[in-house]
Amino acid sequence: MARRAAGGTGVKGARRPEVRLPVLEPYEGGGLEPDGDYDGLDFREADLAGQDGSGARFMDCALTGCALDETRLRHARVLDSTLTAVRGVGTDLAEATLRDVELTDARLGGPQLHGAVLERVLIRGGKIDYLNLRTARLRDVVFEGCVLVEPDFGGARLERVEFVDCALKGADLHAATLTDVDLRGAASLEISRGLDRLSGAVISTAQLLDLAPVLAAQWGIRVEG
Repeated sequence: MARRAAGGTGVKGARRPEVRLPVLEPYEGGGLEPDGDYDGLDFREADLAGQDGSGARFMDCALTGCALDETRLRHARVLDSTLTAVRGVGTDLAEATLRDVELTDARLGGPQLHGAVLERVLIRGGKIDYLNLRTARLRDVVFEGCVLVEPDFGGARLERVEFVDCALKGADLHAATLTDVDLRGAASLEISRGLDRLSGAVISTAQLLDLAPVLAAQWGIRVEG
């Protein structure tokens, strides 16, 4: 199930996930396994640091307060699940699939999601430093009330993506493709590269004024007086 977020005139709103978890069984530990199958489990305060769950499938799961330092989840599939207050540095989710997922109050540093597919994903609260989404595909994704420090969207495809009350600091949009991307709700908007890729996005008048010096420098316009 999903509901569409309110979109402004001329831009399609993102469809938000509505995750309804069944009664969950507690995760008993034992460590993640490559290509493992995890269905209806409650991972609560689990230390998954350094473990290898590459290619694993997580369906109807809740991960709460888990440590994900250097956890390898490359090619993993996370479906109809919630991740709350997870933390870690260097979590590897490259080429993973996240569908109908809610990520709340995360504290992550350098998470690798290059080549990943995100569909109907809500990222709410928390702070993510150096988020690597190069060449990823984002569709119906909402960033809400979070802080993104130097996120890398290089070569990514963003469709129906919204930024609501969140801070983007030093975002890299180099070679990205944007369709129905709503940036008007961003509390702060800093773009380090790829200003020319904003076609397909909508920004506010105030944001345009904030970006004017960078745009002028990029286009070689000298402003005096």
